[in-house]
Amino acid sequence: MNINQWQPPQKPGEITEARLINAILDGTFPVNSSLPGERELAELLGVTRPTLREAMQRMERDGWLEIRHGKATRVRDFWTEGNFGVSIALAQHMQPLPTNYACNLLEVRVLLCPAYTQKAVEKEAQKIAGFLSRADSLEDTPQSYADFDWELHWQLTVSSGNPFFTHFINSVRGLYEMLGVLYFSHEKSRSHSKNFYGDLKKAAEDRDASAAGELSLRVMRESLALWEEISDIE
Repeated sequence: MNINQWQPPQKPGEITEARLINAILDGTFPVNSSLPGERELAELLGVTRPTLREAMQRMERDGWLEIRHGKATRVRDFWTEGNFGVSIALAQHMQPLPTNYACNLLEVRVLLCPAYTQKAVEKEAQKIAGFLSRADSLEDTPQSYADFDWELHWQLTVSSGNPFFTHFINSVRGLYEMLGVLYFSHEKSRSHSKNFYGDLKKAAEDRDASAAGELSLRVMRESLALWEEISDIE
């Protein structure tokens, strides 16, 4: 077994949370409905009440539930009341994902990537250029490209000096890597990114942060268009 792929066993609270999310998604507990009382719901799920409370507290934090003391717990409209925890959970539990789900995520990247790329080259151009040198020996496989692309964007956010960029990209890591393997399964996508890595390396070597930001904006827009093209093929 690859130690990097090892995942610790799920805790009872995590299993309970997953069951509740699936029950919301399959319509057992629809949006704006009220959950059964704690005792009844614990019995339905086959868990203890403390385990149920732990799961529900996390779901309230992420925007799935509204826990009202003295009243029944309400299922929130998670599309409008949820936070990013909902987006991560949807990727794990909703099958199939909404057709525009990946495009929505990539649209966010189009907005953020130019900013953190420009900041990274402003602050740590030499480090970014050194990192991008690794692309010269990148194995031509979807997994290798997906792993490298994730590491690149993570490094760019860290070098930008703004932890909010890093926290965002860390929160979507699993989804990013999963979509990355699909995206890079097409030779056209790998070639497009390989060119980006080379051009960004040159901008970093030239310490041209403005050019790096402009390059990133153009390439992220092109990547979104490529994803839409791939999705149509799939």
